[in-house]
Amino acid sequence: MTTTWAELVGTALLGTGRRGGTPEELLDAAALAVARRRAGVRTAAAGARPATAPHDPRPPLPEAARRRLSLLLADRSAGGGGGSRRGAAPNLAELLPQWLAEADARGWAAPPELLPALLDAARARTDLRPDALALAGPRGLWLAELNADWRFALRAGAPGVVPDTGDPGAVRTLWEEGLFAERVALLARLRARDPVQALELLRSGWAAERAEDRLMFLDSLREGLSLQDEPFLEQALADRSRNVRATAAELLSALPGSALAARMAARARTCVAWDPTAGRIGVEAPYECDAAMERDGVVAIPPAGRGERSWWFGQVVDAAPLATWRERFGGRTPEEVIALPVADDWQADLHAAWCRAAVRQGDASWARALLGPAPAPSTAVSPVGDPAKLLSILPAPERAEWVARFIAAHGLSEAFQMLAVCAVPWAEPLGAAVVDALDIARDAGSYPWSFSGVMGLAERCMDPAEADRAAPLAAVPAESADTSPGAGAYWAEAFQRLVGTLRLRATMLAELA
Repeated sequence: MTTTWAELVGTALLGTGRRGGTPEELLDAAALAVARRRAGVRTAAAGARPATAPHDPRPPLPEAARRRLSLLLADRSAGGGGGSRRGAAPNLAELLPQWLAEADARGWAAPPELLPALLDAARARTDLRPDALALAGPRGLWLAELNADWRFALRAGAPGVVPDTGDPGAVRTLWEEGLFAERVALLARLRARDPVQALELLRSGWAAERAEDRLMFLDSLREGLSLQDEPFLEQALADRSRNVRATAAELLSALPGSALAARMAARARTCVAWDPTAGRIGVEAPYECDAAMERDGVVAIPPAGRGERSWWFGQVVDAAPLATWRERFGGRTPEEVIALPVADDWQADLHAAWCRAAVRQGDASWARALLGPAPAPSTAVSPVGDPAKLLSILPAPERAEWVARFIAAHGLSEAFQMLAVCAVPWAEPLGAAVVDALDIARDAGSYPWSFSGVMGLAERCMDPAEADRAAPLAAVPAESADTSPGAGAYWAEAFQRLVGTLRLRATMLAELA
């Protein structure tokens, strides 16, 4: 009788009469194969006994939380929650990331018997890996060494793989001999602890690194970026890789005090000026993109359908420090500068560039001014730039309040990306605004599946305390001539799922506490 799982499945499908053996032998072989798979270790020729699993000093999960993790891992509908999903039951696969993050934050250790299922889940879903491997801890890494299917854990920079950054010898050894993911994780940890030491490590073998690796390493400098990084980044502007040069220029433009930012400010001042005679901002876009501009990160060739001059102009302005404009326009505030009229249809290009600059430089005052108050119901929705990105740099309570006002005025159709950048759990005004907007959409006869994305976000992001607010909407409404046939039942089902998910999240949090 065959013994590999694939062969057993083939025999079951074709029949033992064609493959040989008896049904009893097939069942015995399948039972043995299942036991081997559940053991978490692939069978092999007898060899040296593996080392004992290391001790995990963290406390074990409370019993209720352990049972919850077992249920979440048993639900293998990874990636569920799509628009076609029906039924009132919560989608457990979508709750697993939140459960793992909360368990890690509270310092619990995964039960040993669930480690194989936890590693399988992390293998299937890369979004789970950081939190799943943190929960698995040193025993998870020990187990991963014994099964090739889980070797990704050894390359993922999980706790226990990356050495203590206070040990220079171990740091140097891993940097010179480690796998790429291990080196990225090491650099990230070292950057958070000692940015100068991380930069020196990066310098040590920079010229010998592959272009794609240099790009990833350079990206790690976003954490703790400061003017101490400027000399290294200036050298990277001459890198042989175009992508590395572009990333170095982007990082330098995020440092308003850098020499590159000063060069961009000088260029921007030649393009934008106040015209007192006309009482408006005048714009004179660049007529060429010279070698110095290209070295500073300006991409010479525009995308299809975009004019060269407006393309160069936008890149120059979005790389200039925003403080340039306060000086350029007589000490005016961001709100006052944005309110100034702009000549010759250049306003959209100028404001869009300021939006990108605000996001890049993390300037909340400019983001606030560019967003303005949430548009009134009578105002057409025509946001400047990307509102979600501008919102992302505002404090979480202010972000939630702005989006709540926007939804109250304009509904949910334009708000999905904005909701996605709001801190979880959503602050009370935002959760209330989402529930009210969904209720209005239901009463207006809208199709419920048109709002499945927002409903899925609400299930994961609303404060569990909002369950009682949504509960009255879970009843099946009476259908009228204005509603689509059966839509009421679909809406009721969606609200039942929302309420059930919120209450389940509350229970999960209580179990982990």
